Amino acid sequence: MSSTELPETRTAAAPQAPRIRPVRVADGEELRSVALPGLTLTVRARPGARAGLPPALYVHGLGGSSQNWSALMPLLADQVDGEAVDLPGFGDSPPPDDGNYSVTGHARAVIRLLDAGGRGPVHLFGNSLGGAVATRVAAVRPDLVRTLTLISPALPELRAQRTAWPTVMLAVPGVASLFARLSRDWTPEQRVRGVLSLCYGDPGRVTDEGLLHAVEEMERRLELPYFWDAMARSSRGIVDAYTLGGQHGLWRQAERVLAPTLLVYGGRDQLVSYRMARKAAAAFRGSRLLTLPEAGHVAMMEYPETVAQAARELIAEDGGS
Repeated sequence: MSSTELPETRTAAAPQAPRIRPVRVADGEELRSVALPGLTLTVRARPGARAGLPPALYVHGLGGSSQNWSALMPLLADQVDGEAVDLPGFGDSPPPDDGNYSVTGHARAVIRLLDAGGRGPVHLFGNSLGGAVATRVAAVRPDLVRTLTLISPALPELRAQRTAWPTVMLAVPGVASLFARLSRDWTPEQRVRGVLSLCYGDPGRVTDEGLLHAVEEMERRLELPYFWDAMARSSRGIVDAYTLGGQHGLWRQAERVLAPTLLVYGGRDQLVSYRMARKAAAAFRGSRLLTLPEAGHVAMMEYPETVAQAARELIAEDGGS
C-alpha cells in the first residue's frame, strides 16, 4: 500500500493466491528469508555447537532444496556454523525476478548471499547442480571459499549415462510442460519413489519417516505454479554450461580453484558417471577423492556419516575452527 492509499478507498478485495503449505523444518534448524535486489532466498540454518565456529554453506542440486542437507549438517555442527540455501525457484525461494536459472545465475545468487551476510570465506558444499554452482563460485571468488566439498558435481561429460537422458531432455523447450501433462495422474508417492530409484544407490535405505517427509515435500512442490518452469530452465542452464568453452568452461574453472577440495562420487550414481571421479581429481589441484561404491547421486543423504567424516578431515587440515 502506498503512503497515499487509505484502506477505506478500496472497494474490492484483491484475489488471494493459493496458500502453499510451509516447508518442513527439522529440530535444531532455523529458517530465514534474505531479501536482495531482484531476489529472495530462503536459508536453512543449523547453528554451530558453540560460538565462533567457521561458517559453512550448503548448495543443493536440481529439483532439490536445503532439506537435502538436513542429515549432514548436524554431523558437522561441532565443526562449522552451517547454512543451506534454497536456490532461486527451489525449496522455499521464489523465482528470481530476471528468470535467470543458469549455472552462472545461481552462482551469482550464492555470491550475493555471502557478500550480503559477510560470512565468507566459508566451507562450501555442493551436490550435483550445486556442485557446478560451487565450482564456479570458488573459481571466480576465491576470497569467499575456505574449503570446497563436491558431491557428484554436475561437471560436463562427453557421454552422459542413459539414465541421465530424461533430466537432459527437460532442457528441451516444451518437454517439461508435456511431461507435467503426461504425469498429472501420478501420485506424489509414485513421483518420490521414482526420484529415489534414480538418486539413491539403494532406495531401501530411506526410512518410512523419510519417505513420508519426501512425499509431503513433493505435494508442496507440485502446488507451486513455477515448479516445472524452474526445473526446465535450470536443466537448460546445466546443458548450456556443459557446452560453454574457454575460460568460462566448468572444467577450466575447476583448474582455477585454489581452495582445498574434497570430491565424493558414488559407484551407483545414475546421473553423474562414476568414471568422472578420476578426471575431477586431476582437475582440482591437490584434491582428495572419496569413492563410495554403493552410493548413488546424493551420498550426503545416503551415507551422511561417511561424508561427514571426510569433510571433517578436510576442515581439520585447513585449520579447523
